Amino acid sequence: MFPSGSPEAALGADPTDDDDLDEIEITPVRPALSIAIAAFAGLVGIGLIFGAQTSSPGARGSFALVLAGVQVLYVLAWLMATRPPVPLVIGGICLVAAGWSDLHAVGSAEPGVGTLAFIAVAGTAAAVIAQAIRPADRRRISESLRATLLLVVGVVAIASLIMLSRKPLGTQVIFLAVTASAVALMVARLVDAVYPKPRLAPQVPRGASGVIFGAMVGTLLSAVLGSFLYSFSPSSAAMVGLVTAVAAVLADLAADYAEAGRQMAGDPPTLWVARHMQGPLGGFALAAPAAYVMTVLFLT
Repeated sequence: MFPSGSPEAALGADPTDDDDLDEIEITPVRPALSIAIAAFAGLVGIGLIFGAQTSSPGARGSFALVLAGVQVLYVLAWLMATRPPVPLVIGGICLVAAGWSDLHAVGSAEPGVGTLAFIAVAGTAAAVIAQAIRPADRRRISESLRATLLLVVGVVAIASLIMLSRKPLGTQVIFLAVTASAVALMVARLVDAVYPKPRLAPQVPRGASGVIFGAMVGTLLSAVLGSFLYSFSPSSAAMVGLVTAVAAVLADLAADYAEAGRQMAGDPPTLWVARHMQGPLGGFALAAPAAYVMTVLFLT
C-alpha cells in the first residue's frame, strides 16, 4: 500500500498491481508428461507412415483401417475434452462421418475432396440438429459450435490422407508430411520438458522455444529426406515439411490454450489421457489437408 503523500499515489498507481501479478497461478510444466506426449505423437506418426506404404490400389483398405483407428482416438479424446451437449449422439455422428469419408476416399472413382467437404457439412448440421432437440442443450449450441466443428471436420480431414495416397506423388508426400509433423510435435514437447521458456502464457504449460524448434527441425528433416526421394528436391520437400510441421505444432498449441481456457472458466477437469492426446491428434488432423492442398496446388 502506497503512503498517501507518495509519488506513486499522486500518479494514480494501483497499489494492488504487483499483488495481482504475484497471485497469477503459473501452471507447472511436467517433464515426464511432455515426454509421454512426445512418445504418443511419434507412435501415431509411425502408424500413419507404415500405413501409407500399404496404400496400393489393391490394399487401400489397410490404410483406411489405420486411419479409422486414428479417427476413433480423435473422437474419443476431443469428445471427452470439449464435452459438447448430448456427447454420445455427437460421438456417433462423428464416427458415422469418419466411416463415410473413409469409404468414399477408398472407393470413389476420382480422388478429390469435394465430397469430403459435403460430408463435413452434413455431419456438422446433423450434430447441431441433435443439440437443438432438447431445450437444455439448445441453450448451449452457440458455445459448443466450435467444439462440434472441430470434432466433425477433424475426423473428415484425416480421411484426406487416403485421397492423397491416390495422387501420383501421394505416398511420398504423406511420408514427408507425416514425418515432419511427427518430428515437429515430438521436438516441441521434448524441448518443453527441458527448457519450457519463454512461457507463452502463465496458464499454458508450453514454451515458445519448443514450438519454434519443433517447426524448424521438422522442416529441416523433410528437406533432408527430399534429397533422397525420387521426384523431390530439398526445396520442394522443405516446403511440404514447413507447411505441415507448422500446422501440426500450432494445432497442438491451440489445444493447450483451449484446455487452459476451459479450466479458467471453471469447467471440471476431464480424463487426463484425453486432455493430452487431443493436441497431437489435432496436429495430424490439420496437417493432413494441408499436405493435400500443397500437393494439388504446387506438386502436380
